[in-house]
Amino acid sequence: MATTGAQLPEPWLRGTLTEVPAVIRAVLHALELAREDAERWCGELTGLELNTRPMGLPPVAFHLRHISGSVDRLLTYAEARELNEEQLAELKREAEPAGALPRTLLLQFGESMDRAAERIRAFARADLEAARFVGRKQLPTSVGGLLVHVADHTQRHTGQMVTTAKLVRASSEPTSSR
Repeated sequence: MATTGAQLPEPWLRGTLTEVPAVIRAVLHALELAREDAERWCGELTGLELNTRPMGLPPVAFHLRHISGSVDRLLTYAEARELNEEQLAELKREAEPAGALPRTLLLQFGESMDRAAERIRAFARADLEAARFVGRKQLPTSVGGLLVHVADHTQRHTGQMVTTAKLVRASSEPTSSR
């Protein structure tokens, strides 16, 4: 998202996606906001900065990868499927330093948000109360519960990612400009 010109209101205040049920719309808006915030606050970071851990915090790259992976896993449960080996392996890799170039990492993040939006749009209002189960322990929830958690979890990590990006930027500024 460009920082020039007038900044748009957050996605949920733009009057968009009115063709989808409110809960699904809110989840889609949360993913859209995460994507815009990633571009706005992390788009100029270098590879080193994406992997920096200010004050021991998880790096920006972790949050980008974790948001993508957790959304994929939560949607898999919402679709009444079990996680596959590739998803489990990706879960283990999320905390590793990102080797991808910054633009590549942001592009992959955006593409994962696009795929997630397609999957979310496939749910109908009638699906929201359908029972679902999460993880090896088969903890009970519903499609609606999983979708709301997709939005909540995404925004929680987006906030942490933005805060970390701001800390990284502030620590790399010359001391005369502080």
